[in-house]
Amino acid sequence: MSSYTTIDALLAEHTPLPPPAERTRLRSSLGIARARVAQAIGINTATLDAWEEGLAEPEEHLRATYAYFLAQAHIVHAYRAKAIAAPRITASTETTDATVETLPQCAPCVLCGKPATQQVAGYPQHLTAAECAEAAAPTPAPPRPARYEAKPDNRIPKPRSSAPQRSSTTQDLISQSVTAALVAHDGDPHKATAALTARAIPDAMALLNACRVGGRYDIVHHPALPGMLRKTGPREPDLIWEARLNWQRPQAPEHTGPVAVLDINGAFLSALKTHLPLGRLEPSNPQHHDRRRAGVHLITPPTWEHDAYLPNPMGPRQEPGPVWVTEPTLRLLLRLSGPGHALCDPPVIHESYTSGATENLLEKFRTTLRDARARALDEDDKVMLEYVKDLYAKFVSTLGESKQNRELRRPDWMHIIRSQAFANLWSKAYKAHTEGLTLVRVCGTDELHLQGDWLRTFPEGRNLSQMKLKETYALSRIYPEVKENIQVACKSPNFEKRRYEYAGGRYVGCRTCGGDLCTACRTAHLRPSDVPYEYNDDNVCESCR
Repeated sequence: MSSYTTIDALLAEHTPLPPPAERTRLRSSLGIARARVAQAIGINTATLDAWEEGLAEPEEHLRATYAYFLAQAHIVHAYRAKAIAAPRITASTETTDATVETLPQCAPCVLCGKPATQQVAGYPQHLTAAECAEAAAPTPAPPRPARYEAKPDNRIPKPRSSAPQRSSTTQDLISQSVTAALVAHDGDPHKATAALTARAIPDAMALLNACRVGGRYDIVHHPALPGMLRKTGPREPDLIWEARLNWQRPQAPEHTGPVAVLDINGAFLSALKTHLPLGRLEPSNPQHHDRRRAGVHLITPPTWEHDAYLPNPMGPRQEPGPVWVTEPTLRLLLRLSGPGHALCDPPVIHESYTSGATENLLEKFRTTLRDARARALDEDDKVMLEYVKDLYAKFVSTLGESKQNRELRRPDWMHIIRSQAFANLWSKAYKAHTEGLTLVRVCGTDELHLQGDWLRTFPEGRNLSQMKLKETYALSRIYPEVKENIQVACKSPNFEKRRYEYAGGRYVGCRTCGGDLCTACRTAHLRPSDVPYEYNDDNVCESCR
C-alpha cells in the first residue's frame, strides 16, 4: 500500500458527518427504510438508530461508507427538489414539441421513481399523475393453471417430538473446528484442546452470529452504559451486586450422617436462558415492575429470617442500605415474597434502568451448545466437551469491558447471566429443602452440600437436567464439634446392587472397598452391628432411619 493510499484511508476515518437530525432528514426525505440502509452499509438496524440519534458514531471504514451515503442522499434530495420546482407538463399546459422529449431508454421518474419514457426540461418524468399511479401499481401475477383439484387432508397429524432438534448448520461449525484442530496437531488431543481454547472467544462470536441469522430481534453490540455499569478504575468493579451464594449452615445438623457434594452441570450454559434487555438501558418507572422489560434496579433488600436452614437469596452481603441488582435477583425476591412462598417482604425498588427484553434472545445459541455437549458426552469426545465449555464460559466472562472481545460489549448481559446462574442454584437448594433434604452448604455457582437420599429428588448424570456427585465427606470436616461417625463414607463410591439368596432383604455394595452401603443414601458403609434387627431387611443406616 502506497503512502497516498494510507493517507486517504486515514482521512476517510475522520470524514466529517452532518448533525444527527440532518442524517435522519436526508434518509427520510428519500423514503428509504432504516433496514435497507443498514443492510447496504453492513450493520444492524439498532446501530444505525444510534448513529441517527447521536448516541454513537461510526468508526474506521464504516464512517467513510456512511459519509458517502449521506453525501449522495444530499445530492439526490437536491436533484428532486429542483425537479419538483420545474414546471410540470399536463394536458392543459400549452407546450412546444421541444419541451417534451422521448428518451432513447427508460429512466427513473424524478417524481415517483418508476421507469419513464419521456423527459421534461431535461428531467425524466411522467406527464400526468395518472401515469405515475399506473406505473406504481404492482403488476398482477398471471394465475397458475391448476393441475388437479386439492383434496382435503384427512390424515392424523404426527405429533412433534419433544426432543431437541439439532441445527445441522450451527452444529457443523463446532464439529469442523474440532476436526480442523485435531488434523492440524496430528491427532494430539492436548494440543488440539489448547488451540481451541485460545480461539474460543472469536469462535463463540462467530457461532452467535450464525445462530442470529433470521432472528426476530437485533443485538445492540455497543450501547451507551448508565453510570452503575461503568468501572470506576482499571481494577475497580462496577456497582452491580450479582448475589453470588456462599452459605454454610450456622449450626451442625442433628443427623451426623455423611454429606454428599452435588455439582450442577453446565450452570452458565443453562443461565443463558434468561430475560436479556435488547437495547440501551433507560430510566423507567420503579413503582411498577414490568415483566416485559429487564435491566438493573436499585433496591433495598428485605430482611431474611431463614438463614438457619436456607441461604439468603441476596448472598453474603453485609453492607446495609440500597444496592444495584440485576433482573434475575429482583424476580427471585419478588417470587419469594409472593403468596406461593411468603418467605420475605417484597423489596423496595428506588430506581430502574431497563429495556424491552426477551427470554429467547440467546436460545438458539444455547441449544446449539447444549446439543454439542450432549453429543460429546455420548461419543466420549473430551476435546469437543472442553471446547464447548470454553465457548460458553469465555463468552459470558468477556461480555463486559474485555480487551479480548471488542465485538460485543454488554456488561449488563454478563451480570444478568451470572445472577441467573446463582438464582438457579438457590432454586435447587430450595427444592432440596422442600423435599426433606438437609442443606449443609450452598456455595459458588454450582455446589450443593446435602444430607439424605438426594437421588429421590435429583436425577444423577451429566446432562443439564441432572446432578453429578463430586464426593462425600464426614460432617466433622466442617463442624469440628461433631464426633466422628463410625460409619465411613467412600470418597469415590462405586455402587453394585447385591441380592443374597439366604436373605430376602435389599443390599447395595461398594465396588471400591467391597463393603455394604446404606440402601437409602448409598454413601454410608454398614457393619452388622450398625443395623438393628427390625431394619435388617432394608439395610438402612442410622441417619436415613
